[in-house]
Amino acid sequence: MTSFPVSDSAARMQSSSTFKAMQAAANLREQGFDVIDLTVGEPDFPTPQFIKDLAVEGLNKGFTKYTPSAGLKTFVESVADFYNEQFGATVLPTEVAASCGGKQALFNAVCTLVNPGDDVLIPKPYWVTFPEIVNFCGANNVFIETEETDFILTADQVRDAITEKTKLLIVNSPSNPSGRVIPTDEMRKIIELCAEREIYVLTDECYLFFVYPPAEVFSSAALPEELRKYVCIAGSFSKTYAMTGWRIGYTIAPESWTKAMTKLQSHSASHPTAFVQYACAKALQQPERSLAEVQTMLSEYKKRRDWLIPKINEINGLKCAMPEGAFYAFVDVRGLFGDRYSTSEQVSDHLLNEKHVVATDGAAFGSEGFLRFSYATSLENLETAVERMSSLFGIDRALAT
Repeated sequence: MTSFPVSDSAARMQSSSTFKAMQAAANLREQGFDVIDLTVGEPDFPTPQFIKDLAVEGLNKGFTKYTPSAGLKTFVESVADFYNEQFGATVLPTEVAASCGGKQALFNAVCTLVNPGDDVLIPKPYWVTFPEIVNFCGANNVFIETEETDFILTADQVRDAITEKTKLLIVNSPSNPSGRVIPTDEMRKIIELCAEREIYVLTDECYLFFVYPPAEVFSSAALPEELRKYVCIAGSFSKTYAMTGWRIGYTIAPESWTKAMTKLQSHSASHPTAFVQYACAKALQQPERSLAEVQTMLSEYKKRRDWLIPKINEINGLKCAMPEGAFYAFVDVRGLFGDRYSTSEQVSDHLLNEKHVVATDGAAFGSEGFLRFSYATSLENLETAVERMSSLFGIDRALAT
């Protein structure tokens, strides 16, 4: 049989490693194994009831038809008003466009900016989709190593990485997979540097409000206009409001960039679901209520984080810094390397096959020697996972005592 002639653009992309790991967990479950899945970057909370009620209200009001590609007027206005109220920003509705989740927001932004041959700066570790979008566009990934600064990107690192062909920097804070948060002052320095060089910045703010004090919530929307004209913010309701399956996100960018993204989207997904836009718009118009739901989730994530990270550091050969945001532990497993293991993939495979604990190999995020564990799961599951890992790798008695 003749193989399918896949386009060069699609052939340059790799499949999502996180979805592969999720599939591995599903396969084991089908075989009857008791699996602890720590791969999923998805809140284990239900969508807040009042948002579900608003979606039903939208359905009953007839929001079941096409909307403008940029989104319902009430949606773009509500996003702009929310950022202006929460961050003292001056976002205009014409700078906002709805998208089918944060992933499409990112895709729209990159595909409307970069050309084949452009350089795109991406700090390591990175979310798996960032380099694949760049690959699709025929541009060049230029990776920035950040381990020496504990996976927190600095302006100096960006400066050293800039090339004559650099068009874009992609930043994700709080970070998936590391959970690290770039301090506000440093983020501003990074964007100031890029603006001086006329380099654009795509900031993925998917985990915007999932920040543990004393780290601070920061949005690039709060920057002055002379900096914001180089910035596109990719936002999402998926993590913040536990709405991953609803597929609703947005971009905030200069009006000309927003128009380009809207044009692209008009030929792909057209727009997100109308009644979902309605529900999200109405939820943002009740910020005290919606952010109270976020704080409830954040409080539980913090409880899990504060228990999990010390326990991981007691396991022989494992080491993990305390994340300041999101809900991931990015665990250094290089202390296990030797006769038994030489790669993080071997560690994750052994953990999967012997103890049925599923983690994501850090090599998928550009960081060989690490595993990503999601603690968007119950404390009971985390306790079981730690017990199984401890029995496999052993307890570091010096740390345990």
